[in-house]
Amino acid sequence: MYQLTDFLPTTKKEIDLRSWDRLDVILFSGDAYVDHPAFGASVIGRLIEAQGLKVAIVPQPNWRDDLRDFKKLGKPRLFFAVTAGNMDSMVNHYTANKRLRSDDAYSPDGKPHFRPDYAATVYCNILKDLYPDVPVLLGGIEGSLRRFTHYDYWSDKLMPSILMSSKADLLVYGMGEKPLLAILEALKTGQSLKDLRDIPQTAYLTKEVSEHAVWNTKYLVDHATCLKDKKAYASNFKYIETESNRYDADRLVQATGSQYVVVNPPYQPLTQGELDAAMDLPFTRLPHPKYKNKTIPAYEMIKFSVNLHRGCFGGCAFCTISAHQGKFVVSRSKASILREVTQIVNMPDFKGYISDLGGPSANMYEMHGIDMDICKKCKRPSCIFPNVCFNLNTDHTPLLEVYQAVDKVPEVKKSFIGSGVRYDLFLTDAKDKKSNASHAEYTRELITKHVSGRLKVAPEHSSDRVLKLMRKPSFDYFHQFKREFDRINQQNNLNQQLIPYFISSHPACKPEDMAELAVATKKMNFKLEQVQDFTPTPMTLATEIYYSGYHPYTLEKVYTAKTKEEKLDQRKFFFWYKQEYKRDIHKMLIQANRKDLLKHFK
Repeated sequence: MYQLTDFLPTTKKEIDLRSWDRLDVILFSGDAYVDHPAFGASVIGRLIEAQGLKVAIVPQPNWRDDLRDFKKLGKPRLFFAVTAGNMDSMVNHYTANKRLRSDDAYSPDGKPHFRPDYAATVYCNILKDLYPDVPVLLGGIEGSLRRFTHYDYWSDKLMPSILMSSKADLLVYGMGEKPLLAILEALKTGQSLKDLRDIPQTAYLTKEVSEHAVWNTKYLVDHATCLKDKKAYASNFKYIETESNRYDADRLVQATGSQYVVVNPPYQPLTQGELDAAMDLPFTRLPHPKYKNKTIPAYEMIKFSVNLHRGCFGGCAFCTISAHQGKFVVSRSKASILREVTQIVNMPDFKGYISDLGGPSANMYEMHGIDMDICKKCKRPSCIFPNVCFNLNTDHTPLLEVYQAVDKVPEVKKSFIGSGVRYDLFLTDAKDKKSNASHAEYTRELITKHVSGRLKVAPEHSSDRVLKLMRKPSFDYFHQFKREFDRINQQNNLNQQLIPYFISSHPACKPEDMAELAVATKKMNFKLEQVQDFTPTPMTLATEIYYSGYHPYTLEKVYTAKTKEEKLDQRKFFFWYKQEYKRDIHKMLIQANRKDLLKHFK
């Protein structure tokens, strides 16, 4: 049984239990406090603690009342740290149609309204007003992906860097372990957070920019020009994405008002040992005792799962994973993974089933460049689009060894793969016998041993033209995978379902593309259920196209459905079998001059 002092303190009473007279760092988070490595605030808190510092966490502070939650722990010796939580607060609050959500997976009992809109900015402003002399460090995905001028879908306007609105002294972007450790090391020498200007993977505001002794500097189109010229704004993203994914990147600078936003290049990826050290911190893997008799839905989803790696080299146009975690995959050691599995099997309510052995993409574990010198010069945003790179090691053997090691743990009855699988990785000829053999073995083991009745995959669309803009493989790969899935199921007398994910209203997608998607999936006997409208989120290629109308890499115009009516019309094709949509579908096909498709929607 864990004691209250096994968690980071959240109240003055819990601080007194530790006999602390003053805190070094106070961390404010938009999420409930779950002491688990899948919750970013907990990782940061534990990392600060591991440096011998006194840290407390204030989860979901009340911003509406007399602000007592922001005052109850007093002033920290070093700084306040702020994160909106594991999600951007606007994505957390609103649907693709901008309707307010009725729940919040990161709050007790899933109840909504425990955090404000634009939570990172709101928290930082409150702290700056209450304690103007205490530095504020901003991190988390909301801060990370809003570090430059960005389009905000919910207000339908361009916003400047979050450094302007939040008034934070320093911003850490991406996964924060390396910059945080460097910041703490600098503060030990007596420096102030406000004076730190040379730490990679941080951003700050300044009145003047001087040349850097080590880093090259690129200047982006300034904020004022972005407001007036959508094409100029779009052109920025090519440089932002490129420098976010380069092994040795340049510093980016953007003039904003009378100041400059300076974004230092990212750190090189963590080593396996560094990632293991972060994942092996003394997490209880439990919600804080203050949530007794309450459930936190996001925790319930992952409580019996293990994250095997970080990063994703897919580079999908609509996804923020590589923008935040980077495209270089960093994998945990098998020993570290098994240590976490041991913790899981000893949990009192564990019933023998690991819900997910996964990651941002389930089957990228231990994948990297064969010749890293080539990778260090590469500027491609994706290692698998438009094709799998010749220099990418796609051997699935290390991942199979992890699966097999976990399944040998006596208390584990079965382990499942709940994360998304990139089937193009094991359906592409690697020109290498060992890798190709591992592809076949992985396909069989995945389908026969690790599917909990339904396997979810994400072809996203059927149109190769739309898929090209999405940076996703041809729909032919999905056909090929379904054939393999059906064949292996039949051979092994299994009755499992394949559940495909699809997106409507993505840039480049027209009603006739959705009609062809409906026809293609209908022929494959699917009645779609895992579907969504494209939601523009900061710092993705698709969002820049949605707002500007231009492709940042070519500056060519791209059609995008933007009105609620256009988006709803595209969505109707997912549900072609509903009688109430058939008249509208027929009307759209006639307008698109695609009468040839009418026969499929009788």
